Amino acid sequence: MSLAVHPQDVTLTARASGSQRLDTLVEPGEALGGGVVQIGGAFAVYTLGRLTGRPRAAIVGADLVRAQIVNATLTQAIKLSVDRARPDNGRFSFPSGHTSGAFATAAVLRQHFGWKAALPAYSLAVMVAGSRLQENRHFASDVIFGAAVGLVSGRAVTVGHGRGRFAVTPVAAPGAGGLSLTLVGAQ
Repeated sequence: MSLAVHPQDVTLTARASGSQRLDTLVEPGEALGGGVVQIGGAFAVYTLGRLTGRPRAAIVGADLVRAQIVNATLTQAIKLSVDRARPDNGRFSFPSGHTSGAFATAAVLRQHFGWKAALPAYSLAVMVAGSRLQENRHFASDVIFGAAVGLVSGRAVTVGHGRGRFAVTPVAAPGAGGLSLTLVGAQ
């Protein structure tokens, strides 16, 4: 999807950054997607879970922390490799780190709590993505790819958690190898 929208990047970002209505809707997104909120919030959930003796909260917090670490590593590696100029002429536009962090959080919450928690979390992640366009910090393809990186990061650290569990089994064959994923215990 990111590749498909890429030819329209300049047009879409110009429209978004010039929209007063969008500014009003997505204004909080810049702060919500920042590392202080995403990473700090993940550590806060983990710490509070541990301090209050709530193992489920600690597990969710640990998954949030791991998702943010995986996400930040992937996002920064791609940013440094691609070194795409931002719409405002800054550096490292692709992919959007604010967007990827917010979508990583939403993916973890979806896995642990289902769609009742995920719907508001994904709505906030979309707000973050919109804010990046409106603030003229990213192109549409940056935020779309950032969303994908975040989803992959959040899902990668929660395999085996929540309602759908996977058994991961190594597979070996002459001249080949891989992993087999088997869904077990789905409700």
